[in-house]
Amino acid sequence: MTDTAPLPGTVVPLAPGIRRILAPNPSPMTFWGTNTFVIGEGEVTLLDPGPALPVHFNAILAGLAPGERVARILVSHAHLDHSPLAQPLAEATGARVLAFGGATAGRSEVMADLAARGLTGGGEGVDTTFAPDEPLEDGETIDIGGGLTLEAIWTPGHMSNHLSFALGDTVFTGDHVMGWASTLISPPDGDLTAFLASCARLRTRTDRIFHPAHGAAVTDPADRLDWLVAHRKARESAILDALAPRPSDIPTLTARIYTDTPATLLPAAERNVFAHLIDLTTRGLVRPGPALAPNALFERI
Repeated sequence: MTDTAPLPGTVVPLAPGIRRILAPNPSPMTFWGTNTFVIGEGEVTLLDPGPALPVHFNAILAGLAPGERVARILVSHAHLDHSPLAQPLAEATGARVLAFGGATAGRSEVMADLAARGLTGGGEGVDTTFAPDEPLEDGETIDIGGGLTLEAIWTPGHMSNHLSFALGDTVFTGDHVMGWASTLISPPDGDLTAFLASCARLRTRTDRIFHPAHGAAVTDPADRLDWLVAHRKARESAILDALAPRPSDIPTLTARIYTDTPATLLPAAERNVFAHLIDLTTRGLVRPGPALAPNALFERI
């Protein structure tokens, strides 16, 4: 993939019937910014309208061809760099907003229990007010005109309400699969067990290309999925090795494992370590004491 960022607000044709408009919200967590996709022609579908930036709102509407209208707005998940413009654009265009559900939809029992006991995220920017006009079920298809359909694929992991969307052999993967970085998984919104299951599900498909919500297209989907799973398994092994001599807490494990990570990104790394420890606990490989929590002392069983 290229390391050259496209110009925010510019309409970039990616394939027949697929255009990208980049939001001006670059950061260490969003790379170039959020990719808003315009799918179809005439009556178009918007995917991931993006952050609440008036300049991006204007760029999306200005990026439509003469006579085009927005027929529907899809949201991959309820993070503040993806969903906030959905409602303003819906009000401006008359389109309805479709997504799996609100920010906690699809949350596993383990994560729901952690949240009920007071666990909150690590500041990833959850859009807690987001609510779609129409919920989409896993496997549901959407007729977008021109003989084309989008299939909603529930891919929890980065967030419990995360959807990917398949257009033939092209999949819009949101934050689930990206080419420039591995996916942040921060409990209770993120769930590593669910993430690995979602990767395994996508791996059974024979898709040609992935378009993520940040960064360039992934042109080798199978290889990228294999890398993501191998990366997670390597982290798992590193955590188990670090716990072998003695019990440890999350900050100590993170400093021991993420030796090349800038200090500003260590809080996100700690959330990833906690995600692994939750998965390892549910699989009976690690025991937290006195209870499963970010401040627990974890020991290898």
